[in-house]
Amino acid sequence: MQNPRWVRRPEGSNWGEFGPDDNLGRLNLITPEKVRAGVAEVVEGRSFCLRLPLDLPGGTALNPNRFPPVLRPNLRAGQVNFNFGMDRLHPGHTDVLCDDLAVLHLQYSTQWDSLAHAGSMFDADGDGVPEPVFYNGFRADEHVLGPSGVDDAGTASLHDRSTSTAGPLGIDHMARTAVQGRAVLIDLRAHLGDERTLVGYQQLAEIIAADRIVVEEGDIVCLHTGFAEQVVAMAGDPDPEVLHGSGAVLNGRDPDLLRWITDSGLAALVADNYAVEAFPAPEAPVPNAVLPLHEHCLFKLGVHLGELWRLTPLAEHLRARGRSRFLLTAPPLNLPGAAGSPVTPVATV
Repeated sequence: MQNPRWVRRPEGSNWGEFGPDDNLGRLNLITPEKVRAGVAEVVEGRSFCLRLPLDLPGGTALNPNRFPPVLRPNLRAGQVNFNFGMDRLHPGHTDVLCDDLAVLHLQYSTQWDSLAHAGSMFDADGDGVPEPVFYNGFRADEHVLGPSGVDDAGTASLHDRSTSTAGPLGIDHMARTAVQGRAVLIDLRAHLGDERTLVGYQQLAEIIAADRIVVEEGDIVCLHTGFAEQVVAMAGDPDPEVLHGSGAVLNGRDPDLLRWITDSGLAALVADNYAVEAFPAPEAPVPNAVLPLHEHCLFKLGVHLGELWRLTPLAEHLRARGRSRFLLTAPPLNLPGAAGSPVTPVATV
């Protein structure tokens, strides 16, 4: 298989199978037929919002690199544009206006990972030297661009130029597909409870069989662990020790689990926990990925990952009715070049 960016592709990957310049990965499997299949799951006409408030989890205890959003008023004619009486500029007018801005870490709360969120050191050009590459051979510093150092990152200014771009793998490409189709919920919490459990393929397969769940090509798979509901209960003051010991997480080192992700044909993978998989993953001989499921999904297969979705109310509703499928509508922000995005997913049942 010829490609202008690579002569070798990773073992177990699907690079090039959706076209030489593909940047959507397995979202290509969400066909019009799959959208109609999702719509056919709407029998009650009831919708569930699957996102946490943007300021949860709260603080930086779960990730010191990501901060909660900050709101600020902007300015109008050099004055604070919040509770701003327009008669200051236009005497006699009665309008009172508010306008603001947000400083937002895009992957702080309920989110999608773009295909640029996780790449790998891999010898894609066959010269014997690994280089940093992403899905379908898109290259760091050629297609996925960032600043050379902290001084050039622009963190000191809110309104200066952008200093990074995920380019062809930016979240905006995902947004333009609208991300709507049939989703399948696997209720890990109902079987495993709230304790931290490392879930491999065998345990996952047993739960799927027990609940008579069928995952078909092009479905979006959602894993309910109850983690996000604990975040909600902590009301913006998360206890990292409690949370890191809570809920099921996938074992990204399990080759059978990774093979199931490949063979199932799922279009995207979502969980209500922090990283879908255990982070860090169980120890293994180096070289290896710290996040092997991220590597398998984002880097090899082009499977977008959703994290920190609020799934408990939906899961309880579906289980009470013996259902697992629903229509999911979950486009990210159409923000060119972003490596991830907040999302407000809507499940309709």
